[in-house]
Amino acid sequence: MSISMLIVEDKDNTLQTIRRMLEPLKLDIQTAQDGLDGLSKAKKDYYDLILIDHKMPVMDGLSLLKNLRELENYRNAPLLFMSTDSLVEVEPKALAAGATQCLSKPLDAEYLIDSVNNWSAKAVA
Repeated sequence: MSISMLIVEDKDNTLQTIRRMLEPLKLDIQTAQDGLDGLSKAKKDYYDLILIDHKMPVMDGLSLLKNLRELENYRNAPLLFMSTDSLVEVEPKALAAGATQCLSKPLDAEYLIDSVNNWSAKAVA
């Protein structure tokens, strides 16, 4: 069974880097360009895991977290939040909005893979 993942990231270079990092995991990865696009895709299809960028146009990551947590399918789903801001400042806000875990950008490939493996195993258990 393949793990489905939605990556919500507005910068194409960052998106491609994340896809390359996660390639060894052989996930079924879909992408969204901003929070509103991500919310629309999450309402249409279910994803086992969602990786969300902080600062995006149209709808930012914090707003997306709050909106996803209001949906029945995502009340307990792993929602990973990533930011270039200091996690000391942004992590409390992200956790309050519904993030399962916060990651600092630039992302460390090994840490990202470990996090995704950990949460995807729990998501399908």
